[in-house]
Order: sequence, then structure tokens, then C-alpha cells
Amino acid sequence: MRVVFVHGACVRDGAWWWHRTAALLAERGVASVAAALPSCGEAGVPAGTDGPGLAEDAAALRGLLQATDEPAVVVAHSYGGIVAAQAAAGVAAVAHLVLVSSYLPEVGQGLQDFGGPEPAPFLDADPAGGTFGVRPDQLVPVFLQDCDEPVRAAAPQRLARQSLRVTGQAVTAAAWHDVPSTYLVCARDLGTPAARQRRFAERAGEVVELDAGHHPFLSRPDAVRDLVLSR
Repeated sequence: MRVVFVHGACVRDGAWWWHRTAALLAERGVASVAAALPSCGEAGVPAGTDGPGLAEDAAALRGLLQATDEPAVVVAHSYGGIVAAQAAAGVAAVAHLVLVSSYLPEVGQGLQDFGGPEPAPFLDADPAGGTFGVRPDQLVPVFLQDCDEPVRAAAPQRLARQSLRVTGQAVTAAAWHDVPSTYLVCARDLGTPAARQRRFAERAGEVVELDAGHHPFLSRPDAVRDLVLSR
């Protein structure tokens, strides 16, 4: 088994976001890889009005999933669940989907279908430039409040402006219909409150709750490792 991680919106350097959980998996002999999302500027093309979007993100992830026939568990965080829904469809090697504070979109749905009635106060959108991002002063109190100081210090430099167009793009496939899925509800998440996560999780085959914030793979990596290994 191998694990393929998919990070969420408005960040870069996926390997760093998952490094604590990846290290614990490696101790158990499980290899992992983190997808790079072009819409976050990770493919050398700047995000923006004409920058990469959901289709490019899904293609990048699909390439990783099809690189080998070894069975894979896809662990997708937040926006990463939108990407995984499209990219993992029809890939025989995908054995399980783990959605962390994330989404299971139907065909025709996208990120915009899971947001609240008002723009999130922790986001900053630039319609003219075609990008959006997390407000730097909101990163720690909203998303990393249960993480230790090393994480809080290193995370801000890994924020990224992302192509705004991904918020309005819909998936053309929904892998969770055919692939077993587990939803991890993060009970202390201040970005996506637990009550909303539980509604999103109703489509998953199994639901697990953890007393953690938005990034449990950094604050509770042992628990995330154990969940992945049990799939």
C-alpha cells in the first residue's frame, strides 16, 4: 500500500504539510507522496485569471495515481477532496479515500457548493488578479490553533495565492461513488465547523471524529497515521 496526500486550498509545498504523518507512516514501512497542485502555483505557472484551475489540479493528481499499480489510499484535505473526487475516478489502484475536513462532491458540484452564504472572513479575494488566499493574520488562530510553535512559525511562509477560478469550477466525476470512503471530522476546526463537516460526511461510507483543528496531520499525526493504516 502507498499513500497519496492532497493538500487544501491556498497553500504550497504539500510535502511539508503532511511531513509529520508521512514520517510516522514511513516508520511502518508505508511510502507516501504529496501531490503538487498547479492552481496554487506549484507547477511553475502563476495562479491568476488565466492560470491553472481544477482540471489541471485533477490531472496532476491523476498522474500520481496512475504512476504505479500499487494500491493507494488517497488522503485529501479540504479543497483536496474536490480534486480527489475527479482525479481518482476510474483509477483501479485507488483502494480508499480519506477525506479530512473536506468534501464529497456530486458531478456538477464544486467548492462553491459547500461554502457559507457569505465569503469566509479569513479569505482575501482579488477578482481583478484572479487569485484568492488566506489572510496571513488569520492562519494561526483559525487553522493552526491546536498546533505547536514550530508548525505555527513555519506555516505562514507556505501560504500561496490560488487561482480564484477553482471556486466556481465543478467536478466531472465523483470517485466516492465507487471507491470506499472515510470522512474525518475535525471537531475543533474553526475554519470548517464540525456541524458543517458532519453534513458533508453524510455521503461517506464511514465517519470518524477527532478532537483536533483543521490540520490534524500536523497536530495529531499519530491519530491520522492510525486511521490511514486501518483502511
